[in-house]
Amino acid sequence: MNDTLGTFIIVAAALLLLAGLAAVHRKKAGFTPLILLSLILGAAFGFILQQIFGAKSRVLAQALDWIGIVGNGYVSLLKMLVVPLIFLSLVGAFTQLEVRQNLKKITGFVLGILLGTTAIASILGFLSTVLFDLQGSNFTGTAGKEALASIQEHQGEIKGLTLPQQIVSFLPSNIFADFSGSRATSTIAVVIFALLVGFAYLSVQKSEPEYAAVFAKGIKALQLIINRLVKLVLALTPYGTFALITNTIAVNSLASINHLGLFIAAVYTALILVLLVHTLILSVHGINPVLYYKKALPALLFAFSSRTSAGTLPLNVKIQIESLGVSPTVANFAASFGLSIGQNGCAGVYPTIVATIIAPTVGLDIFSWQFILMLVLIDVIASFGVAGVGGGALFTTLIVLGALNLPVTSLGVLIAIDPIVDMGRTLVNVNDSILAGLITAKKTNQLDETILNDANAVHSI
Repeated sequence: MNDTLGTFIIVAAALLLLAGLAAVHRKKAGFTPLILLSLILGAAFGFILQQIFGAKSRVLAQALDWIGIVGNGYVSLLKMLVVPLIFLSLVGAFTQLEVRQNLKKITGFVLGILLGTTAIASILGFLSTVLFDLQGSNFTGTAGKEALASIQEHQGEIKGLTLPQQIVSFLPSNIFADFSGSRATSTIAVVIFALLVGFAYLSVQKSEPEYAAVFAKGIKALQLIINRLVKLVLALTPYGTFALITNTIAVNSLASINHLGLFIAAVYTALILVLLVHTLILSVHGINPVLYYKKALPALLFAFSSRTSAGTLPLNVKIQIESLGVSPTVANFAASFGLSIGQNGCAGVYPTIVATIIAPTVGLDIFSWQFILMLVLIDVIASFGVAGVGGGALFTTLIVLGALNLPVTSLGVLIAIDPIVDMGRTLVNVNDSILAGLITAKKTNQLDETILNDANAVHSI
């Protein structure tokens, strides 16, 4: 079989499966079952392709390039919406504030939950590393060219900067460049700019309310347009999910997974423990965890398959408002902040595990309280500005390793299986931002408990 024929057969098979999903979609299947079906079909198809052609096959690479039009195209459309969504969501939250005093409470609760759970996630990552007895010597080897290029790209953005200087770099200096996503820290820069615009709006509202009203009306009009765009793009979710998971399963060889299986197990153990902490927080606040996860599942499944917190933002906000009863103001704050601050998976668990693995190779005692305290503090600080797309964990990990003066040698080897662990990391990141919105809404009396407790209030396309 020549390469062209093989590529054609794979692409044709993918198109048939996509047509099948479209047929199920037209029958008005529920959103969650449809996403689950997409995940199962994509995983099975990717596994079969790898067994037949091999993870490094040129035929497979060519076919996945074509299939990527659906998956990568879908993610690109979602990313297109991220910056306007962040900006309009945060500024719109200011224009919808009913009581100004709520602003301080909302911000305090959202940041407190995001950063507090990141600190807990960091500790759980450390404990998981110790539990699995991960040794740095087991992760030596030659990193691939793509892995080295990825490390060098991210290192270039923070090279020569101290941790305080890196924190300053989060601030916007050219907001138009940050609107285009030109930096790894562009997301937090847009968040900061939106907050400044929001505070300026409140000031104008007090002194010249007629002009503030015009501005608020314009923001509302833009939000309606963006929300309609979001609805159009989210309708493509099952097809994008199928293509993305097919690619992830097909190209990650079982040999690489087996070689680094203990590392994968340690990461997922820590992530599961973090989800248990989230569940405990829900229970303590009188929220039914089973009902919560049933409603949050569409966003969590998409985050798992797409590996992008930013891409999940539209779904995140809609589920908080329509399925969980969170007020739009709180939902927009929590979802937007959660993109760049306190990501439990990418900024809590993962950097801690990598740093704890590497530290003994340079003679550091990982059991000293100074090391543990410094590691947790740096994780929390580095969680400001983490990118909400694939690669954010690498950027944060480099900041943590740099702050602790640790080498990045082992990181290149670990990148080989990064897509596998990134799926779980992203799911936990998104769950934490939804959790922050739900708990904040309950604490500030901005939660519609009728919607929250309605088992039928589940998001649908």
